[in-house]
Amino acid sequence: MGKLIVWNLVTLDGYFEGARKWDLDFHGGAWGPELDALSQEFGNRAEALVFGRITYEGMAAYWSTTEEEGEVKTYMNALPKIVASRTMDKAEWNNSRVASDIVAELRRLKQEAEKDLYIFGSAELVDSLLPENLIDEIMLCLVPVRLGKGTPFFKDADAPLPMTLLEARPLSTGSVILRYAPQPAAA
Repeated sequence: MGKLIVWNLVTLDGYFEGARKWDLDFHGGAWGPELDALSQEFGNRAEALVFGRITYEGMAAYWSTTEEEGEVKTYMNALPKIVASRTMDKAEWNNSRVASDIVAELRRLKQEAEKDLYIFGSAELVDSLLPENLIDEIMLCLVPVRLGKGTPFFKDADAPLPMTLLEARPLSTGSVILRYAPQPAAA
């Protein structure tokens, strides 16, 4: 059985993108050999990638056309990809498919998976999956910058969701990788 793991870079004030869509300039402050190695590891540990529609469209546009070469480009284009959407009919990017009922799809995939499933970005999708208790781990790279405005990664919620710290790993860039396991309320 695979785990469903969220991965994202966020600023100290909680934004995963700046004031404009796809404004990810702050990622440069975190990037270095450690994140490069981690990015390559994702390709070996992933059974599939999961995206919300907006993140999927941006990732597809970038990874299917970039001249950048390397392991990350290879696995981003080769791995199976599931896009959560009720408005898309089909997904054009290599090895992609649309799931209109992403909750049911992820429950099934987690049971069948031999490796982990990764959600990259996709704040709206993550927000919709947290109450479903589908997310096993939230892995964030906390970038030491305050943007002041942008799109927050975590959305407003009706109730607190405690998380257990699994790891806190400082990087040479001053960023910190934080791994948490959400602790759903007892039924």
